[in-house]
Amino acid sequence: MKMSEVRQLNDKDLRDRIKDLKITLTQLRINHAISPLDNPMRLRALRRDIARLKTELRQRELSKRNN
Repeated sequence: MKMSEVRQLNDKDLRDRIKDLKITLTQLRINHAISPLDNPMRLRALRRDIARLKTELRQRELSKRNN
């Protein structure tokens, strides 16, 4: 997910997407512990997507607080 896509989402969508990605990441970690994933780099990509979403959400909170 690119930052340009993230910026187009509203706050509720950001929170929902974060929650969904966290659930997906947890499921993939469990599956990876049982048997290796075909693409283990997907774990890294999910972690980074979650970080991008959280960063955008935090920037919006700080900008609202400053205004």
